[in-house]
Amino acid sequence: MKLILLVMVFLLVSARVCGGGDRVFGLPLATRSPALAKNGMAATSQPLATDAALDILKAGGNAIDAAIAANACLGLMEPTGCGIGGDLFAIVWDAEEGKLHGYNGSGRSPGSLTLEKLKEELSDRGLDEIPAHGTLPISVPGCVDGWVSLHEKFGKLPLEKVLEPAIRHAREGFPVSQVIAYYWQASVRKLEPQPGFMETFTRNGRAPVEGELWKNPDLAQSYERIAKEGRAGFYEGEVAERMARFVQEHGGFLTVEDLTSHRGEWVEPVSTNYRGVDVWQLPPNGQGLAVLQILNIMEGYPVRDWGFGSTELLHHFIEAKKQVFEDRARDYVDPEFHKVPIRDLISRERADLQRSAISPEKAARSIDTGRAQTRDGDTVYLSVADSDGNMISLIQSNYRGIGSGVCPPGLGFGLQDRGELFSLDKEHANVYEPGKRPFHTIIPGFAFRDGKPWLSFGVMGGATQPQAQAWVLMNMIDFDMNLQEAGDAPRVVHVGSSQPTGYVMKDGGEVAIESGVSAEVVAELEKRGHVISKKRGLFGGYQAVMRDLEHGTWVGASESRKDGHAAGY
Repeated sequence: MKLILLVMVFLLVSARVCGGGDRVFGLPLATRSPALAKNGMAATSQPLATDAALDILKAGGNAIDAAIAANACLGLMEPTGCGIGGDLFAIVWDAEEGKLHGYNGSGRSPGSLTLEKLKEELSDRGLDEIPAHGTLPISVPGCVDGWVSLHEKFGKLPLEKVLEPAIRHAREGFPVSQVIAYYWQASVRKLEPQPGFMETFTRNGRAPVEGELWKNPDLAQSYERIAKEGRAGFYEGEVAERMARFVQEHGGFLTVEDLTSHRGEWVEPVSTNYRGVDVWQLPPNGQGLAVLQILNIMEGYPVRDWGFGSTELLHHFIEAKKQVFEDRARDYVDPEFHKVPIRDLISRERADLQRSAISPEKAARSIDTGRAQTRDGDTVYLSVADSDGNMISLIQSNYRGIGSGVCPPGLGFGLQDRGELFSLDKEHANVYEPGKRPFHTIIPGFAFRDGKPWLSFGVMGGATQPQAQAWVLMNMIDFDMNLQEAGDAPRVVHVGSSQPTGYVMKDGGEVAIESGVSAEVVAELEKRGHVISKKRGLFGGYQAVMRDLEHGTWVGASESRKDGHAAGY
């Protein structure tokens, strides 16, 4: 009997790579079943953060309160992906109002740093591009303003109550989970030279290992200030002065004025319809439009007839992504500095034009930028729903792991490096300018079915995000996969497209394909001119919460490639 059970478990775990909604012994082809609950659901990339969200829901908070609580825990527990030194975006379904709200919490470049001065600084330091780390790529962190703005508009519980779980974990310690421990240790090798990093994120010169208890009393104190004072506890007074002073002492340009003047922005989400499902994204400076554009192109193909994992599906999906990323490289920028032709970009006419440019037999060639800028990017995504029907899709990031690596002393967090994603070409729409928001990779997703809020989801991971979001939706809509299967199914990710930093592709880039796609399909893709990458770690991290519209219950799913956990009550 024990042997039979072991075989069944093995089939359950390994069969996920087959995809397509098949069944073995009646078990779904996923690493685990979707989580189901009546009252509320939370899906995050760390189990203790999910638990914190549920605790807030059970204490009378709503989905927005719970999401902020989870995000604060993740800033402590997964600093390799997020933190209050980074930015935040969210899509919120307000059940009482019956309205979808969008929030852009991205920060701007230093107001005192001009393009000419930035180029001089780069030249003096022997650089010809904005670096990944250090003080030059630092932009204003928008996360805390995002928390406060979301809480002021939607929150039910006091902010002190919402941040209490994260403060407690920061003071008492928590065991570091497996995947996070791996990336934390890798961060030390990259960021050791950056000011304040070793003091903030190591003990005795090393990162914590899996299972080791980690405390961050400095972050607990920062959270307590925010809990008591709101945005003033971060963007004004001692914390703001300490951040600005430390950055300037190490050759950067962030000022107290940059911090105190920061405000996020409520924006109207935009949508397209894919086979009867309304898919919603936020407008630029993020890359959410790419999801809509890819789906518009793919809707013109017989995706279901081709079958999951087929040569035709993978080839046309890769080519659609290449087409869309040319638009992304040119027009996905801060709309305050460049008129973004949103309606044209997501129009059926543009999709028809781009589809007509795709050869069914030959991969288009383009230039690999030779640079990893928008390929990489560590992020956390989370989703929460409550008993009133509210849903929130929230994504938060420092950009490259712990970000710039610059950590002002005594605060417990590092500052982001989003400014790396500006172009230095003064003719490019995404050119660096003072007080400008850089191109952003992090995108929360949302979808309606039958005119009703249905799915709050996201996939973290740089340029992987729009590709993987479209892939997950196709898995559910075209191949009838359940919420967990859709995320567990093997992914295809193309890298090497033109970039908003000004680089243009000319050699077709590379395609990373997860195990589970047949060797025959991979060989056929190579015949069509695709270069198959041997790189790993490009496939992102998925979380989702779905409304079962038939039964009125909540469904949750969490990324099998990371430490994630979905649970409800």
